[in-house]
Amino acid sequence: MIQVCLNGRRGPGESAAVPLSPDALAGSAARAVAAGAADVHVHPRTPCGDDTLSPRAVAAVLTALRDAVAVPVGVTTGAWAEPDPARRAERVRSWTVLPDHASVNWHEPGAEEVAAALLERGVGVEAGVWSGTDGARRFLASPLASRVTRVLAEVTDPGPSTAEATARTLLAQLGDAGGVPVLLHGEDGGAWPVARLAVRLGLDTRIGLEDTLYLPDGRPARSNAQLVAALSGLGSSS
Repeated sequence: MIQVCLNGRRGPGESAAVPLSPDALAGSAARAVAAGAADVHVHPRTPCGDDTLSPRAVAAVLTALRDAVAVPVGVTTGAWAEPDPARRAERVRSWTVLPDHASVNWHEPGAEEVAAALLERGVGVEAGVWSGTDGARRFLASPLASRVTRVLAEVTDPGPSTAEATARTLLAQLGDAGGVPVLLHGEDGGAWPVARLAVRLGLDTRIGLEDTLYLPDGRPARSNAQLVAALSGLGSSS
């Protein structure tokens, strides 16, 4: 399964290809799904371009995306969007339109409270377990571990020559991940080495302008769909 990560925290200053408005995100998602994506991850934004968990922004993005695609759609609950853990959980409880799933970074303060709020509302939880943190240990010890939809094994090592080794270390730390599926992905210079590893291991993975602005051959990506098509090609040639 390929998940497309449409925008992340990137802005137009990094690439004009990054979609930001609900309509732009919907169009980008539709093209990415046509290229082979089976799931969507998105960061709703304020009019100023900041990540937000506000009910209005989340509803606008989810409504636009669901008009455009018929695959599951998830959002972030990263602490950068709302630093206060209690306020983050309150935001989740105030959403008027619910995503299919939402990512919760397990190394962040308040992760279990936010995950519990999502589960209470019937929203699937993607447990973000980052390399270089204690996220794997904390997740495996969590009473919620068996209830999450999947683990997002996030390799934060951007080194093209080191990211695969970091990914293998993270997977070893996760073991069987409490019996839930693992989606493995990297970022920046490590995005394609980790994606190739995920394909070889038969794991779900993701790609998109959140994770990398470049194609495997180093050319700038013109769209999320182009990145998804390139990753789909890796799978078909393996």
